[in-house]
Amino acid sequence: MHLATATRAPVRILAIEDDPLLAAHIDSHLGQRGFAVTLRHDARDVVELVRDGGYDLVLLDILLPDSNGLDMLAELRRRQRVPVILMSALGAEQDRIIGFSQGADDYLPKPFSMGEMDVRIDAILRRVAYERAEHKEHEELGQALGLTFDPLRSDVCNNGTWADLTSTEYRILETLLHSPNEVLSKTFLYQQALHRAYSIHDRSLDMHVSHIRRKLQAIGYSAGRVETVRGAGYVLKRVAP
Repeated sequence: MHLATATRAPVRILAIEDDPLLAAHIDSHLGQRGFAVTLRHDARDVVELVRDGGYDLVLLDILLPDSNGLDMLAELRRRQRVPVILMSALGAEQDRIIGFSQGADDYLPKPFSMGEMDVRIDAILRRVAYERAEHKEHEELGQALGLTFDPLRSDVCNNGTWADLTSTEYRILETLLHSPNEVLSKTFLYQQALHRAYSIHDRSLDMHVSHIRRKLQAIGYSAGRVETVRGAGYVLKRVAP
């Protein structure tokens, strides 16, 4: 089953390509796959189009008649999280490095086949679908604890105020979130959240948990708490009002 038909609404793709022959080929091919394609030949109004269009993916040519695609990518990244695949006949390593450093999700060197384009697009759409499902799961679990979890930001929010967690602190809290009211051992938390083996003399986890508690308290969160179970580990519990 094509990814475009696996959901109720077709996947929306914005393709920006100044070569009319390649643009027509991309438009026809993706349309046959069931994608809803919007085609542009230059950079005019593209930023506004992405902002208002609800696109799932952008195919962006680097060399446009009225803009540098890398500059446009940088502008999009300041405003949007939509996945972007760069397309370019430029084969220099530096161009690819700049593109990825500015937030490109993939890079298609011209000339490319429609089959190669399909593989790149499908890989990104699978990743996006997974991230959205994960985000929805976090929302549902977080709602039970009165806390908003944002995996893309690696932070939590209470009544509009972000806790400013570090990535490690977020992973610890997220790991506990997936097993509410279940005591997780230090060995497990070290492996899952700190990505290293547990040592009895290593106090890093205790330090991170202390920081999590302090930051949650600082944003006025009181509906749940990370509790220490002596000799066993930690547990995330909802606090009865």
